[in-house]
Amino acid sequence: MWLSGLYDLMNSHNTKTISHSLVKWYHENGRDLPWRKTTDPYTIWISEIVLQQTTVRQGLEYYNRFIKAFPSVQHLAGADEDQVLKLWEGLGYYSRARNLHSAAQYLCNELGGQFPTSYKGLLELKGVGPYTAAAIASFAFNLSHVVVDGNVIRFISRQWGIEDAVDTAPVKKSIESIGAKLISYQKPSIFNQAIMEIGALCCTYKNPDCKNCPINSSCIAYKKNIVQNIPYKSKKIEKKNRFFYYFHIVDKSNNTIIHKRTSNDIWKGMYQFPIQEVDGFETSPTIDRFISDKSKYELYKSKIFKQTLTHQYIHAQFIKLLIDDEKTITKENEEFSVKAKDISKYAWPKIIDLYFKDLSITLF
Repeated sequence: MWLSGLYDLMNSHNTKTISHSLVKWYHENGRDLPWRKTTDPYTIWISEIVLQQTTVRQGLEYYNRFIKAFPSVQHLAGADEDQVLKLWEGLGYYSRARNLHSAAQYLCNELGGQFPTSYKGLLELKGVGPYTAAAIASFAFNLSHVVVDGNVIRFISRQWGIEDAVDTAPVKKSIESIGAKLISYQKPSIFNQAIMEIGALCCTYKNPDCKNCPINSSCIAYKKNIVQNIPYKSKKIEKKNRFFYYFHIVDKSNNTIIHKRTSNDIWKGMYQFPIQEVDGFETSPTIDRFISDKSKYELYKSKIFKQTLTHQYIHAQFIKLLIDDEKTITKENEEFSVKAKDISKYAWPKIIDLYFKDLSITLF
């Protein structure tokens, strides 16, 4: 087993040389990104949360919009949740936005708008885990806490030839130990940026640029030609299929019915049309919930839209009902009518946004 020889392998690598090589490479190749030009814990916090599960290319636009709308933690704390979610729309993992908003309110109400200056204190903020706390602690306060994200895990596991599952506690701890050794030779804020950057630009998940890696001479995975097999994860996510009918109801005054998702399910806090979840589209949509015997309507069905989430595959079909008399529409308590022109003011899940953007469908 690899773990039994951990210390031998640690000693087989010159960690000081590797650490210096990483920083030298970073100074020559690191990207010019706005959150790298500040020690402000607020903007660093925003960037780290935005970039979770997101590429820099996609996240940069959201970061800039978010900072423009909420330039300080006080602005974010005072915002309405709907406004926060609307700015987050399309980025996914919406609990991140809700946690940001909640933590901002905690910071302002309980801590006077000041960020904790310790790693332990940062961990107390909602939505801040070990990685994010380490990032803020090192970038804002230059504390020596190594960040261990996917890029770092990938780089260290390949460099040290770790073939055991990186999603197990002993291996995670070993990777953290290696990272702590590497960061000890450098200014923490620079080192953490360097090791994440080489994972993002060089030691990538697919098609890594091993030939141009400045540390390939000591990389065990490269020497053994097993780069594509590392990192290895033992746990595979089993995704379930979910099938939604969305009822897009439009009356003669161009109003449509929507409601806010409030249950502890996907897309909490986002808006949607009335929904019916079924086991499959062999089950017919139940439209009689919305109409009476006196209703005059036209019905259209959209194509099936699909979205992949971390643990789920979402399949959605939109049932558009054009109803002549709005008084015949049956609404439940949480549902309300909005004008078509106001639709863009609400935050929608991506699956519904795909429907909005489908030019083959006449929406209103």
